[in-house]
This record gives sequence, C-alpha cells and structure tokens, in this order.
Amino acid sequence: MTTLFTTAEVRNAIELLASRPLIRLVTEIDDNGAIPPRRLAATLPDLSWHQLRRATETARTHGLVRTVPGAGLELTDSGSELADLYDAAARWARRHAYPAPVCEFSNRVRHVLHLLTPSFAAESTDSLARPSVAGLTSAEAEKGLARPRALLLQWLAGNPQVTRVSDAERVA
Repeated sequence: MTTLFTTAEVRNAIELLASRPLIRLVTEIDDNGAIPPRRLAATLPDLSWHQLRRATETARTHGLVRTVPGAGLELTDSGSELADLYDAAARWARRHAYPAPVCEFSNRVRHVLHLLTPSFAAESTDSLARPSVAGLTSAEAEKGLARPRALLLQWLAGNPQVTRVSDAERVA
C-alpha cells in the first residue's frame, strides 16, 4: 500500500527532515551514542547555540530523541530509523557524486531528500513517479534511489506528525 501525501505535507516534512542541525544531531547520536545536554555545544561545535536548541526541541517534539537520566539525549526507535534513512541517502549520494564529488554528509542528505520530494506528492500523476535526477541519467542511479525512497515513505507513514500542515500554511 502506497501512502500519498499532499505537496504541502511533503514540503513540510522534508523541510523538517532536511534541517542541517537536525541531521547533525541525529547522526551524531547514532554514530557515537547518547550526548549529555551540557556536552551538546562541545560535541557539535559547528552549530550555534540557537541551532542546537532548536534542533533539540524539534527532535523532542517529533519523538526522535529522549533524555535518559545519567546518559543524556539518545535516539528513540523513530530517531534510529531516521538515522538509517540519512545513511542510505548519503550512501546513494556518495556513490553517484551527488550533488558534487566532494560534499559534506548533511548536504548530501539534504539534496537527496529534496530529490525524492516530488515522488511523494498526491498531486503527482503517478504515485511511483521518479524524481527528477538532473545530470544523473543512468538507470542505475535512479534504481539506487529505491532504498532511500522506500525508507522515506516508511518513515513518513510511521511518523505522520511531521507531515501535518498548520492552518496558516493551508490558507497560504
């Protein structure tokens, strides 16, 4: 069964998931384990205090992290699944030198998520529509997107709270 999302829902979810601070927070915890809240700034020195606070609040609000006494911030099951999605997206991007041969992990993830966005909108004429892979004409590249696409669809279906659009966005 394929779940269809509106363009606004997909845009809302991808905007949230493609946030560089959120990607950094989730992947750091996935790679290295729980982070004590007081160690966030030292662990992620490339992020400002405001970015760390916002990423942490977003991750908590959407059930991606929880605070464990004595350990700190750790990923929930949903957060671990998101980390798997990020890894799959980055692996595909690295293999296909997308968006460039040398690129930061979070930028690769962001570009792949934006590349996948059109294939999830209900307004698309074909629910399995292929994303526009500009400059990547190989069938292998498009076929390779199947895993990140499936992980994203599965994650969105299991976390519908990230697709919710506020009343203000509906009116706009």
